[in-house]
Amino acid sequence: MRKIATTIVFSFLLTSILGQSAVSNLKISHLTDNFFVFTTYNTYKGHRVSANGMYLVTNSGVVMFDTPWDTTQFQPLLDSIKLKHDKKVILCISTDFHEDRTGGLEYYRKQGIKTYTTKQIDELSAKRGMKRAEFLIYQDTSFTIDQHTFQTYFPGQGHTAVNIVIWFAQEKILYGGCLIKSAEDDDLGNLGDANVKEYATTIKNVQQKCPLPNFVIVGHGDWTNANSLQHTLDMAKQLKKLNDR
Repeated sequence: MRKIATTIVFSFLLTSILGQSAVSNLKISHLTDNFFVFTTYNTYKGHRVSANGMYLVTNSGVVMFDTPWDTTQFQPLLDSIKLKHDKKVILCISTDFHEDRTGGLEYYRKQGIKTYTTKQIDELSAKRGMKRAEFLIYQDTSFTIDQHTFQTYFPGQGHTAVNIVIWFAQEKILYGGCLIKSAEDDDLGNLGDANVKEYATTIKNVQQKCPLPNFVIVGHGDWTNANSLQHTLDMAKQLKKLNDR
């Protein structure tokens, strides 16, 4: 009887922690080398919508970019990272002020994780009642952690007035957050805080700063097509034309 019970418990833990089925609320995918994309889900306009974040495994610990959208996945993500890599998350940077980017900042700060965002993002987070980071970035900033270097970059207004991207020049990885739309998207999504007149110019700035990326991680939907950056520009140009009429 004890053997049967042990088997059941083991199977449950294996399924809960390691298994990532189609109905899982947390999915972790290998991008390249030490880079991984995590995907969580929430409901938007009555539909189940995915939200992507990314993390980087370094010798010193794990660096996370944005937090899960689903509040129930804050701790499971940390647990999964610990189980998968035997490392703790040491740093988290949010790229915008919306809940799908900042929702876990307070939770992670309480776990001893250093949380960062820009001064401009923080100001809007405070105004809108969103979770806020412990540390602020006042200008485009380069971070070097062990062998990895990346830069935060504010390219201009687009999805919001304060959206930033993260550029890994050596690996040519662009973490675009919600500024960049999936190549499968038919429109630019939630434009409630957007600057539709500047969106196209902002994307052009990203292209100039981050030339020919090998990978482009978008905020929502399919992130496997690097053509998403050009696709976003095309949609932004079309939107500007419609608004200029």
